[in-house]
Amino acid sequence: MASKSQRRKERDGDRSTLDVSIQALGLAKDDCGIPPAQAVFGFVSALLCTIRDSMASERDYVELGLSCADVSQVLDRGLNGRQLADLSQSVLGAIEQLTTTVTEIQKDVTNRGKRNAFSRLVHAKVDKAAIAAWRRDLSRILHLFNARSAELLINNHLILLDIRRNTLSDQEGTDDQHQPIQASVPPAELPPPPKACFGRDELIEKIVGLAENLEPIALIGAGGIGKTSTALTVLHDNRIKARFGDDRRFIRCDRFPASCAHFLARLSQVVGAGIENPEDLTQLRPFLSSREMILFLDNAESILDPLGADAQEIYAVVEELSRFTNICLGITSRIFTVPPHCRRLIIPTLSMESACDIFYGIYNNGGRSDIVNDLLRRLDFHPLSITLLATTACHNAWDHDRLAKEWDTHHAQLLRTDYNESLAATIELSLTSPTFGKLGPHAREILGIVAFFPQGIDENNLDWLFPAISDIKTIFDKFRVLSLTSQNNGFTTMLAPIRDYLCPRDPASSPLLCAIKDSYFSRLSVNLYPGKPGFEEARWIRSEDVNVEHLLNVFTSVTNPGDAWDACAHFMEHLFWYKPRPTVMRKKIEGLPDDHHSKPECSFNLSQLFYSAGNYAEQKRILVRLLKLKREQGDDLRVARALTYSSYANRMLGLRVEGIQEAKEALEIYERCGDTARQAECLISLAWLLVDSGLLDAAEEAASRAINIVLVGKGEDFLVCRSHRVLGDIYSSKGEREKAVHHYEVSLGIASPFNWHNELFWIHYCLAKLFLNQKKFNDAHAHIEQAKMHAVEDAYCLGRAMEIRAGIWYVQYRFGDAASDALRALEIYEKLGAAEDARNCRASIPAIRKEKIFWSIYREFSSGGAIS
Repeated sequence: MASKSQRRKERDGDRSTLDVSIQALGLAKDDCGIPPAQAVFGFVSALLCTIRDSMASERDYVELGLSCADVSQVLDRGLNGRQLADLSQSVLGAIEQLTTTVTEIQKDVTNRGKRNAFSRLVHAKVDKAAIAAWRRDLSRILHLFNARSAELLINNHLILLDIRRNTLSDQEGTDDQHQPIQASVPPAELPPPPKACFGRDELIEKIVGLAENLEPIALIGAGGIGKTSTALTVLHDNRIKARFGDDRRFIRCDRFPASCAHFLARLSQVVGAGIENPEDLTQLRPFLSSREMILFLDNAESILDPLGADAQEIYAVVEELSRFTNICLGITSRIFTVPPHCRRLIIPTLSMESACDIFYGIYNNGGRSDIVNDLLRRLDFHPLSITLLATTACHNAWDHDRLAKEWDTHHAQLLRTDYNESLAATIELSLTSPTFGKLGPHAREILGIVAFFPQGIDENNLDWLFPAISDIKTIFDKFRVLSLTSQNNGFTTMLAPIRDYLCPRDPASSPLLCAIKDSYFSRLSVNLYPGKPGFEEARWIRSEDVNVEHLLNVFTSVTNPGDAWDACAHFMEHLFWYKPRPTVMRKKIEGLPDDHHSKPECSFNLSQLFYSAGNYAEQKRILVRLLKLKREQGDDLRVARALTYSSYANRMLGLRVEGIQEAKEALEIYERCGDTARQAECLISLAWLLVDSGLLDAAEEAASRAINIVLVGKGEDFLVCRSHRVLGDIYSSKGEREKAVHHYEVSLGIASPFNWHNELFWIHYCLAKLFLNQKKFNDAHAHIEQAKMHAVEDAYCLGRAMEIRAGIWYVQYRFGDAASDALRALEIYEKLGAAEDARNCRASIPAIRKEKIFWSIYREFSSGGAIS
């Protein structure tokens, strides 16, 4: 707390300073021959008198008054030796604005001086805010005068008037001294705007709005994502020009050493402060606080890396810059360590439309092409990569086909132009940062692992994927901080061009990747069957199927694949049960020699995938070849298995007689072997074939026999469940609806606790058909919606659900909905290669459309009164 003597000394110093300023203003007014300027001097003199006589002890108002005095001194210097006739209208306009501002300040201060002590105390915070606002106004308008007075030549030099306000000394025991205003140096030239900034209109509009309110902004994103282009576009925006005039500044932080001294020196140079090698921000603070300014720190990760040599000192300076009320601080950075006051905006990748605009803006050779669209998708719509690809194609005058071939051959080299604008340089900048360097010797290889897997890495699996790396979670966090990776649906992944650069060129030579491969193969090694150990745990494949498929595709191609083909067979089995879909491994499996030890299992499980996709012809083709091979080898069990599932294919292909023969032959083999579970499978297939053949009593006998030889609770629950479903189909065909519903519900009760999605789908599907035939449409709808829910990972089942729902809509005269669902089902069937289903679905669509057209015409005429 200051003593009374100290406060008295401060008051005396303030009064002395004000007296000197009042006298100087009087002399300036007398010497000036320009009436508008004389008015400014008079108003400022009156303002200082008000402060001196009633408020000299209040330092905020004293400093405000001295800021006004600075205005007068600048005005006096700018008009020295000039007459009114010498001034342009723009300079006179600037003087008029200065007059208006000072007049308003004088009125405010006069009213403030009339309050009593208690009222002043109550309004202290409000007054402080008002003073800050007045000083910002002074800075802005004084800068306007500076800009417009540049036309005045004094001593053959262009006047560059400083906007610094005079400061009062804080040193105890000394009188406050009024510092003279110093002339600034020319600020650094602003870089030109980019030629185009496609796809960023909404983002730029948002940034401009924040900048107009002087809010600090941080643009965060990976290298080459377009942060710098966005920042420069903002700086050259017309609204920003109108708001900040020439006070738009841009510092490239990667162009100088990452030290606080170099940063401060560059800051002083760019803003035009004229202070060489400032020791800290204190020396720049008066200049920076004297005007409104927008300042962008580009590539700020170069100086804000928390593990850099001067990291704390630089961060403190940037953090203070973000708190200046008259400065809009903008930051572009790959790292998230920016001041907390900054509004963080993550720069996204481009849309297809914007990506095309960039590409064809550089490469314009024969119109647009789907080939280019595909390449842009492979680049993840990454702006820099698109620019480099288009530039390379343009420089080499390639057509679309040649570009596609070059990409397939050596796409990494395509992202390098003749001017060495390589994507590699952008990525390596992040990899040389102090933070990345401190992550340890495995960091680069771990990044390569993330890059290797198309889906990235599931962060829930870090512990078993990287058991030997104790701080693996911290490492992954730092990858995100450096914008090397991002999160997508629980996976840590990266943009495709970065993936391509960091991915191991020889995966088999990466010890870490080989260890992860072994971990995946170990998880795949269980044999799956509903109700058996390991079946439920295998659901993990639903989220990682693409990663495992890629791993297998790579390691089955190396010189020594080891156990990769065995893992491939298990992978096919996992897909069949949990995510049935086509696989890129098909050609490789079919290309294996017949004597390869993994060929039979891979082929059989591949045939199962074709069955689950409705492609029964392909399923049968593979099984026929496999059956021939196993007959030659005398492997009866494998012969029986192939016969059982070939009978399923023949049923769906309408070849019932052949299917019945196969099922019976397989049954005989299993009876000789005493395998009751496999016997039940054959009986279930036989029962369905007999139902389709109209032999319902024989079908009922086969299904009942299947139930009798397997028991619930003995590990064969799945076969019991399926047997009851077959009985439901049999009684439904017999017209015994209650019995059918009973068996479906028994089947439902067995499957539900295990959450067997595929079986639950077919049970609800059958119930929907049953209720549809009974014209119980609400019940049919309810069950088909349940069926759809269980088909979430099974495209073929979803197609069947859409097809049956189309039938429900049709009988309810909702032909538009029926046509929509039928077309969706057809699209799914055609994509999967389910030829029989596609043929049947395609045949139903014309009838639906015909009814739709008829009823549309009928309603139109009915509403018009043509039909009574």
